[in-house]
Amino acid sequence: MNLLSAALLGAVQGLTEFLPISSTAHLIIVGQAIGFRDPGGVFTVMIQFGSILAVMWLYRMKLFAVLRGLPSSADARHFVLMIGLAFVPAVIVGLLFKDYVKQVLYASPAVIAAAFVIGGVVMLIVERYQPAPVVADASKTPLGRAFAIGACQALALIPGVSRSGATIVGGLLLRLNRAAAAEFSFFLAMPTIGAAFASDFLDVREHLAPERAAEIAVGFVMAFLAALLVVKPFLRFVSRSGFGPFAWYRIAAGLAIFAAMAAGFI
Repeated sequence: MNLLSAALLGAVQGLTEFLPISSTAHLIIVGQAIGFRDPGGVFTVMIQFGSILAVMWLYRMKLFAVLRGLPSSADARHFVLMIGLAFVPAVIVGLLFKDYVKQVLYASPAVIAAAFVIGGVVMLIVERYQPAPVVADASKTPLGRAFAIGACQALALIPGVSRSGATIVGGLLLRLNRAAAAEFSFFLAMPTIGAAFASDFLDVREHLAPERAAEIAVGFVMAFLAALLVVKPFLRFVSRSGFGPFAWYRIAAGLAIFAAMAAGFI
């Protein structure tokens, strides 16, 4: 049963990490619903790395091209500086508020539900009234816009906000088109989730136990495969249909959590 639960949670992590619906909130809610115990949060930390490895694999040619081009290519240097600047706000906010968020906000289903609903409403408004896009290639996002998108990402420290959702909404407001906003979110996920993994791993390393190796391995593989399957179809979908369906899903999920709290299920 633990391996089945680990597989389910790994799939949830991989499927939701790059969608604007909050992987953290889904892991918390699904984990509570199936009674999965995660002492020290070590399982959650380890399977996140599976998701980020998947997106790095999908964009491996882009990453290799950037690394090769750093000495001679202005575009490669711009890409690195762009992602570096966008990464800075999350580092600052994470260092200042990480402990409060994990100890207080993660324990509050009401915070998650409210973030779901508010985020969904904001997404619908931005989708309808977004300014005309001027950036169609995420790799060429101007540095000032990149930093501002990174500031939006910092809001995702609140469970339920969604890292990709905050980044995508910020990108739309800063006049990236839908595909570019989503792809910028994928690029920014690499250092952000990588740094979060490194920080969390240091916190939970004492809880690593041989008897949990099978659970972690199953969850890791499922997170990798699920993320591998969802990223490219997500890009095609939002380019064609926009983010409205995800916004309505967020609103419905938030209201369902409020209803479950009122009924005493959560």
